[in-house]
Amino acid sequence: MPGAAVSARVEQVYREDSRRILATLIRLLGDFDLAEEALHEAFFVAVERWQRDGVPDNPRTWLVSTGRFKAIDVLRRRARFNAARPLLIAQLEELEQADWSGEEVEDDRLRLIFTCCHPALAADAQVPLTLREVCDLTTEEIARAFLAAPATIAQRIVRAKAKIRDAKIPYQVPTLTELPERLDSVLRVIYLVFNEGYSASVGDELTREDLTREAIRLGRLLMELLPEPEVMGLLALMLLHESRRPARTSPSGELVLLDDQDRAQWDAELIAEGCALVERALTTRRFGPYCLQAAIAAVHAEAPTAEETDWEQIVGLYDVLLRAVPSPVVELNRAAALAQRDGPLVGLTLIEGILQRGELLDYHLAHSARAEFCRRLGRVEEARAAYLRALELTQQVPERRFLQERLRGLD
Repeated sequence: MPGAAVSARVEQVYREDSRRILATLIRLLGDFDLAEEALHEAFFVAVERWQRDGVPDNPRTWLVSTGRFKAIDVLRRRARFNAARPLLIAQLEELEQADWSGEEVEDDRLRLIFTCCHPALAADAQVPLTLREVCDLTTEEIARAFLAAPATIAQRIVRAKAKIRDAKIPYQVPTLTELPERLDSVLRVIYLVFNEGYSASVGDELTREDLTREAIRLGRLLMELLPEPEVMGLLALMLLHESRRPARTSPSGELVLLDDQDRAQWDAELIAEGCALVERALTTRRFGPYCLQAAIAAVHAEAPTAEETDWEQIVGLYDVLLRAVPSPVVELNRAAALAQRDGPLVGLTLIEGILQRGELLDYHLAHSARAEFCRRLGRVEEARAAYLRALELTQQVPERRFLQERLRGLD
């Protein structure tokens, strides 16, 4: 195979499988940093070896095995010069004697998520660590998602890794008795991964299909492991949102709002699967926030046209959701639903109340919603100011173009 083709194949494997490989190496080596070093060494070797010997039948297994040997080499070098030589030698011997045959790569990321969400870790570190290690988001992307400084996020991740190493937190899926108390953090992490893919925080593309696909895959794994109502609800919510992805942008990459989307492009199979999960979850009578959000998405998905959307039912579901999880973002979404049912002035009044409380001042969707309602009411200068504020707060290129087009429309 020509060198360029091999390099392209290595890049493809890295893009699609590096986090799976890393998750397995972390489990086998018991050390985040050593696993990352081994991962990159393995890919470096692959560029040379695959040109000479050809691409192996199972690149992931080959890279895990190569990473293992590279990790052993690293430990040997450290043992020669490190004062903690006995500990390193013990770790080295353990790796050399371990049975590495038949190692599975596929499900290790779920184990890694539970490790990253271990209750021994600080709550504000669990999600950033998982997004960094499982999904390969950069520190900057995570910081934008949390409206925090990159240095703060980096520090949390470093501390969490050290805690896992020093406390010897096990790299495993919890027992069935331990799962419920660990589930909330894991669901939150998976949904954050999906959200970053569904509406990327930065960049030229509105969506990142690799992240939405990965979040749905993890949701399915969790569903197999623990078919609880909220797990069903989260998976349904992601499937229903993902069903609309093809219609959310125009052929030229422009943002298309829900009311303007071509519903013929919506994925009917995903909608059917998502709605079935919603129905199954709601019949348990033990549903929570994810089930309620999925129910709202199902109402949208089942409407043949935007005009036929059952806004009465959606407002009712938002009322229940707001009582279950009071938050300004839920209030904002409820205000948008009320505006559809009762008119833009109702929605505007509610949003201005949220902003006057000092909440969502740095959330671009709050300002863009306010601008939209002002525009519909003919309050042009207020709409202009709100659009400009939303434009200041978003770094996503399609959203910026959409807001700029709205501003031009005011002129």
